[in-house]
Parts: sequence; C-alpha cells; structure tokens
Amino acid sequence: MATLWIFILTGAVIAFFWFSRQFAESAKQHAERQAERLQVQLLSVACQKRRLGILRSGKPGIKSQFMFEFSSDGETVYQGSLYLENSHLLKSDIPPHRIS
Repeated sequence: MATLWIFILTGAVIAFFWFSRQFAESAKQHAERQAERLQVQLLSVACQKRRLGILRSGKPGIKSQFMFEFSSDGETVYQGSLYLENSHLLKSDIPPHRIS
C-alpha cells in the first residue's frame, strides 16, 4: 500500500511540474502579445507566485502571477504583471511608461 502512495505522490509532482511548464509558456506568449500591443521590447518573463486553488469556473487549478520586464526606449526597464488561471489570462497590470 505504501508503494501505491509513493507512485501517486510521484505522479502528482511530475504532473504539477509539467503543467507549470505549460503555464509558463502560456505566460510568455501573453507577455509577447502585450509587448506587441504596446509596441515595446519584451526583456524577460518570470513567475512570482504559483499555487493550487479554485478557479473562477469553480474547478480546481493553478493560479499564477508572472512578472514581465519591458523597455519602451531601450534605456528604462518597466515591470508589468500577468495574472493567470491555468493558461488563461485574467488581467494584466502595466505601469505607466514612456512612449517613444
């Protein structure tokens, strides 16, 4: 019976890692779209928070917050935030920035 629990736990950890990678790729795509829409240069995307929770749809899933850095003039760096539920973008916070 203990072996079964070890397999279940190992499978859960692998699944969490696999889904986390998918959501990170999704966040990168969302950040690229935001940068393209704002006509700025995307510099980096990083995960700030990730947790299991109940999504707005009522189903269990992973809630994530990603930070992305961008530059509008090549000298100044700004940080925006993306809030995702699984791979769906809920909202984005983009700070005021210089338009070149």
